[in-house]
Amino acid sequence: MKRFVWIIGLIFCITCTIQAKDRVIERPPFLAWSSNSIEVDKIVMSDTVTTVYIKAFYHPKYWIKIATGSFLKDNNGMLYPIRRGVGITLDKEFWMPESGEAEFQLQFPPIPENVTTLDFSEGDFDGAYKIWGIQLDKDAFYKQKLPKEAVVHKINKKAILPTPKLVYGTATLKGKILDYQKEMIKQVKMHIESPALNIHNEQNIIKIKEDGTFLAEVKVASVTSVALEFPFGWIECLIAPNEETSLIINTRELCRKQAHLQRKDKTYGEPVYFNGYLASLQQELASVDIDIVLKSVYYMDMYNDIVGKSADEYKAYVLERLPSIRKEIAQSQYSNACKELLNIQVDLAATGKIAMTERELKSAHIAVNKLDREQRDDYFYNTRIDTPKGYYDILKEFSSINTLKALYGKYYASTIYLISFLPDSQKVLEETLGTGQGPLFDNIKFNKLYQSIKDFTPLTAEQHAELKTFSSPVYAEMLTQTNKEIIKKIELNKRKTGFTVNEAGQVSNEDLFPSIISKFRGHTLLVDFWATWCGPCRTANKAILPMKEELKDMDIIYLYITGETSPKGTWENMITDIHGEHFRVTNEQWSFLMSSFNIRGVPTYFVVDPEGNITFKQTGFPGVDTMKKELMKALNK
Repeated sequence: MKRFVWIIGLIFCITCTIQAKDRVIERPPFLAWSSNSIEVDKIVMSDTVTTVYIKAFYHPKYWIKIATGSFLKDNNGMLYPIRRGVGITLDKEFWMPESGEAEFQLQFPPIPENVTTLDFSEGDFDGAYKIWGIQLDKDAFYKQKLPKEAVVHKINKKAILPTPKLVYGTATLKGKILDYQKEMIKQVKMHIESPALNIHNEQNIIKIKEDGTFLAEVKVASVTSVALEFPFGWIECLIAPNEETSLIINTRELCRKQAHLQRKDKTYGEPVYFNGYLASLQQELASVDIDIVLKSVYYMDMYNDIVGKSADEYKAYVLERLPSIRKEIAQSQYSNACKELLNIQVDLAATGKIAMTERELKSAHIAVNKLDREQRDDYFYNTRIDTPKGYYDILKEFSSINTLKALYGKYYASTIYLISFLPDSQKVLEETLGTGQGPLFDNIKFNKLYQSIKDFTPLTAEQHAELKTFSSPVYAEMLTQTNKEIIKKIELNKRKTGFTVNEAGQVSNEDLFPSIISKFRGHTLLVDFWATWCGPCRTANKAILPMKEELKDMDIIYLYITGETSPKGTWENMITDIHGEHFRVTNEQWSFLMSSFNIRGVPTYFVVDPEGNITFKQTGFPGVDTMKKELMKALNK
């Protein structure tokens, strides 16, 4: 009996000894990530295996996938390729349950004891999950200090929102990403919500230096809202002419606040530190936790709610939360300046929703009832949504949209765009606001002239005379400068080469696409259905330029197809920078192509092999890596 007890005790001691060797890090902090869909709950490190316990948070009944090329990289540069998944099969679709939460494990080779940080990556392809700087020494991580420039400004609660100036000048945006690694991101998209130009969602690409700093200079007419699109989140800020806005981006806190597992843990400071232009106000805006969104940003959720409603019912629905939002703002501890700006943003959001009444109700009917293209077009263009007399009188309550202070609002440019969908918008605005003058009207008028210029249509003599009608000479200055630039560009475009304009010819709709590609039989084709007015199309065209250069010796032809919604002058000048074969088809032909190929929008891409077979099709830019992969597959068939 004693011998038996001794043996059991020995086994227990051996087991404890083995277990003692395991290093366990619960919910390790990290520096940054590319997606908040997966989070590390725990890491268990033994002599034989490293197990990473993952918790996934994603849309219910949608799938995620972990690639076989996944790996860990330690702070010494050593790689540890994934061995297997437990509870998930690598390279297979993992469907999320109704709860939108799931758990699984990823196993890797053992990690040496001297390792302090790990990076997780699915690989170097577009959309890969990446988590940088997973900390194995939590104590050392918390002791790290922020730079002295990372200061929190004292807030003057009685401060009033200053009236912005109208000046055409250069706004400077400087930034630094703390804990930056060059693998994180090499450039960032800056989305400009210009209140004057109304270039909704125009993107400027900003390069990031090896030390994590970046610099951008933008010509603006007044205070302008911009958003920086990082893989670890969006950062909003304000810029202004002849002013400098400075940002210090604390990725570890920015990501922690988004995390499901760590959002209640100890903070690492502020997500972003502001210096320069209106620094204290910008700091305060970044900390606002009041939800001022009137309704769900997920369109299908809203469509399901509003389908079949009358105009009055729709208005009541979108404005339902308005009183409670106003009350929450009034009772908050924010400064008077911040409160005023928040109320302006509510006014802008409400105006946009009301302006979109007819369009939203029609869109809801089309989406919920899943109408096909022909049914959709018939319903959209032949159905009338009745708005009772006085329907738009509610806009009187949102009069702040016609003030210079509205230029601070991040929804300002978007609202001007949405107002364009309002039937008889000029008349409605004049009646409800009691005037046809003011910043709002200036910007609406400015936008029409500016967009005409950007469509490669220089100002006419009549339009030149119209410049004198603006309330500020700033608008005339900007338009004149833009007009000079476009005239110069048109002249330069006349001398450019590398593109070819093709005619579709007199063929039936059924023979149209075969006829277009027949000229290029025997070559691999990348076919791009696009439009001049499509921002994602233009962004994608720029994104694939390096790929075109890399594959220039391959037997690939780039073929671009657009319709008459792309103005001829705009198209002729834009394609000079898009090397390839170009077709501009009629509205009838375009509709047929959209219907026959079930194309839901632009951009849409086809890869066509040398035999004329479509081997790949996708609406929306699939990313350079995917595009290159599909082209190479077609080439090597």
